[in-house]
Amino acid sequence: MDDRYPRDQEEIYSHRMKAGKRTYFFDVKATRGQDYYLTITESKRRPGSDPDGPASYEKHKIFLYKEDFNKFIDALHDAVDYVRDELLTAEEVAELD
Repeated sequence: MDDRYPRDQEEIYSHRMKAGKRTYFFDVKATRGQDYYLTITESKRRPGSDPDGPASYEKHKIFLYKEDFNKFIDALHDAVDYVRDELLTAEEVAELD
């Protein structure tokens, strides 16, 4: 087992958000010691090599620990604000709201 990831986690909360071909999962988990963390998973459907066979999914996961929540949220807000304020036109911003 990979030691970088918490073991014996208990899922406390889960939210799924569909966005086109991607699905995002936001899961709150706790370790045995009740140390809480968030996993954010992006799942993207990939067609299988066999057209009649099952599709596969490409997944990417972020582990975010409680002590980093505020820093992460601040950085995310800064990045989103930069895109809205500096890169998008007023019409594009209006479409987002």
